[in-house]
Amino acid sequence: MAQKINPLGFRLGVTQNDRSHWFAQQRNYSKDLREDQKIRTCIENYVRTHIKSSSNYGGIAHVEIRRKIDLIKVKIYIGFPNLLLIEGRGQGIEKLRNDVLNMLDSVDRKLHIAIEKVVKPYRKPNILAEYIALQLEKRVPFRKTMKKAIELAEREEVEGIQIQIAGRLDGKEIARVEWDRGGRVPLQTIRARIDYCYYPVQTIYGVLGIKIWILEE
Repeated sequence: MAQKINPLGFRLGVTQNDRSHWFAQQRNYSKDLREDQKIRTCIENYVRTHIKSSSNYGGIAHVEIRRKIDLIKVKIYIGFPNLLLIEGRGQGIEKLRNDVLNMLDSVDRKLHIAIEKVVKPYRKPNILAEYIALQLEKRVPFRKTMKKAIELAEREEVEGIQIQIAGRLDGKEIARVEWDRGGRVPLQTIRARIDYCYYPVQTIYGVLGIKIWILEE
């Protein structure tokens, strides 16, 4: 059998950059790492619960975190920032900042949050995975959903995309893995700019796992 490896970690330092930029002593490293995960989870939950659309579709591509001694800088790359429920200018960001600070339970550090719009959102696997998850929760056939997701990505002029869904598809008792591909996706080429994500979705039949690989230009 082939050896499986995360495509992002495999290309780190070659075509992929870190999404957390900070230095910590060995005794504080695990604490800061868990803190980063809490920040990302808090932001994702906030975006999903503060959307005007009933579809509950946030569109977060990724979250970048930079740390200094007394300052944490968070940049949110989001595909559809206009969908956020913002009560007046800047109040939505301020409310999100307060939620993150309360979660961190720290009064000594400052937190700065910025939002950057992704120009072509369907080139990002996290946004496509959210779209697929939303369709599967609505019981749309998985093959139709994969075909539509590939169409959306190809409109954004990606070189290749591969989608894999695993679990009890269409409510069948035996779990299986199904996949579809458009274009080329050279997973063994380190120089290939491949973006990847894994996204679990809860359905009435159980948890389905969505994996997406996208070859950028």
